Amino acid sequence: MTNKHIPSVSVNYACNGRSTKANELGMRVMQERAYERRGEQYLLIKSPPASGKSRALMFIALDKLHNQNIKKAIIVVPEKSIGSSFNNEPLSLHGFYWDWEVVPKWNLCNAPGEDGGKVNSVKAFLESDDQVLVCTHATFRFAVDKFGVPAFDGCLIAVDEFHHVSANPDNRLGAQLGQFIARDKVHIVAMTGSYFRGDAEAVLSPEDEAKFDTITYTYYEQLNGYEYLKTLDIGYYFYSGSYSDDILSVLNPNEKTIIHIPNVNSRESSKDKIKEVEHIIDELGEWHGIDPETGFDLVKAKDGKLLKIADLVDPSKQQKVSAGLRMPEAKYNRDHVDIIIALGMAKEGFDWIWCEHALTVGYRASLTEIIQIIGRATRDAKGKTHARFTNLIAEPDASEEAVTDAVNDTLKAIAASLLMEQVLAPRFNFTPKNAQSTPVEGFDYGENGYDPNGNNVGFNESTGQFQIEINGLAEPKSTDAQRICQEDLNEVITAFVQDKTALERGLFDEETIPEELTQVRMGKIVKDKYPELDDEDQEAIRQHAIAALNLTQKAKEIVNQSNDKEHSGSTAFVDGVRKFAMDVRDLDIDLIDSINPFREAYAILAKSMGEESLKQVAAVIAAKKVSLTEEEARELVDRAIKFKKERGRLPELSAADPWEKRMAEGIAFLTRKVAEESSYGENNG
Repeated sequence: MTNKHIPSVSVNYACNGRSTKANELGMRVMQERAYERRGEQYLLIKSPPASGKSRALMFIALDKLHNQNIKKAIIVVPEKSIGSSFNNEPLSLHGFYWDWEVVPKWNLCNAPGEDGGKVNSVKAFLESDDQVLVCTHATFRFAVDKFGVPAFDGCLIAVDEFHHVSANPDNRLGAQLGQFIARDKVHIVAMTGSYFRGDAEAVLSPEDEAKFDTITYTYYEQLNGYEYLKTLDIGYYFYSGSYSDDILSVLNPNEKTIIHIPNVNSRESSKDKIKEVEHIIDELGEWHGIDPETGFDLVKAKDGKLLKIADLVDPSKQQKVSAGLRMPEAKYNRDHVDIIIALGMAKEGFDWIWCEHALTVGYRASLTEIIQIIGRATRDAKGKTHARFTNLIAEPDASEEAVTDAVNDTLKAIAASLLMEQVLAPRFNFTPKNAQSTPVEGFDYGENGYDPNGNNVGFNESTGQFQIEINGLAEPKSTDAQRICQEDLNEVITAFVQDKTALERGLFDEETIPEELTQVRMGKIVKDKYPELDDEDQEAIRQHAIAALNLTQKAKEIVNQSNDKEHSGSTAFVDGVRKFAMDVRDLDIDLIDSINPFREAYAILAKSMGEESLKQVAAVIAAKKVSLTEEEARELVDRAIKFKKERGRLPELSAADPWEKRMAEGIAFLTRKVAEESSYGENNG
């Protein structure tokens, strides 16, 4: 079979070992950064899987218990298996002041019985002299319902995997956290490895979130600071027929792999999960029985190698196989297991450092879930220099009734890929370019240094941050808008690339003018997301978000086009951003707005999908195309008013510039609408 290796994004890292080195207290970089803020009452730690959040919490909690008059620490995890992350740790052996100790009976994740039955244990703990409790989100919810918010006064509540919480009134834990914050008598540490908090739903209300001090440790910092892992590829691949027939075109049996088979309700599923696993095993080679100790299937591959395959799908095998994966040798011996096949398991909190390939069949609706799955492959391990995430998706088929669903899945996979590129890229800080602009300390401005008269792109290798000057850039004025531009641009980009209209038109409608996406669609998204901010702040957020998205796309385009040695190392992305900025005469916001954010994604899609399917997707989308809506026309008129302020005249329908013409069409549309309504009113008056 031909190998379909066309990654949608390939990121190279410097391997400087920084994120794995500990200081004199035994803390890695992220933990040290979090510990510096240990005095804050409300802390939100945003940090990738495997960066050491559990231990960061131990350091902070112990300081609060010993030095900040906090009586007790309650650690709340989404599922029982994650409770083991908070087992006893002899932190003093590595230089810290105290050890982390949990009395066995207070780790309720290990206790038998259901969550509801463990509620009285929470009460018993609150009345005891012990200081640390570990329980699930569910146990904690029931306990707060039963004993009330005041029962927890004076405690630290630490919520792991915080993206499970949401501000939706139906989310009990989210509502309870709102009550704790309103009462203001507890400390809260929230931790998440996902940058899309709760996906479409906000985790906290904006006013509650503003009370949290945020510690951000990016994927770029984490992976750049690894010792061994140098490259991460993220790709989506299309297949026709049954995925299990095509799986070997993307699965390399010599790579340590977790295969997530599709949910039984998805299009990709055959509805018989056991048969699917058997089919995959059959494709891999000849079955040679089951290892009596671990329960792993033994399969002789075509090259003669004996593969050990852990089947977590078959309920009759699950218990034994899970125990086999928890054996100490799984952690230290690369050859303990070769391939893990799972459905709904082996995601969040699952720790197998040797995993080199996370292969997921079928589109996953949740970006949080995709990040968690990718996190399985991004652990650093000796000898592991390369990791990849592959999403195997059914190619749209014209004869299928559900062709529209297939097209939607394709678009969502592209959106997920674009978002992962943002998450994995260094962090962007943008400033307006003016006569007073000066270099920022700690940033390298390239071979020729800082140019007071030109475009400047500074990069700080140790923090993984860009400092980029843009002409005409609007600056956020309010504290909220500044926080969003600093911390939450990925949240805005998430909403934009998940906007079906923007994605469809940006990818498949050749007549779409980029500004309709970058200004009108993105403008609407920012207005809807942050209605409490004024127009100036909304516009500043829009500009910062589109600049981050488009500079990432431009850098990717340059890296993809370049086959020379200069752009193949760990600095490829940084060089790409710098090259784009230096090649344009003037890096201004108008230029950034004139770039279609989806152009490079289409170029990759065209390589990975058959020409016939591509035409078909375009036809499905063209059939849905609607003319201007009143809302879009209003947004165009707003843009036309800004145009008039800058140029002293309104946009003209006869203009050669397509964007000016489009703004004029917006004015004409609304003028007609007003005229029609007034004539209707006169005729019916």
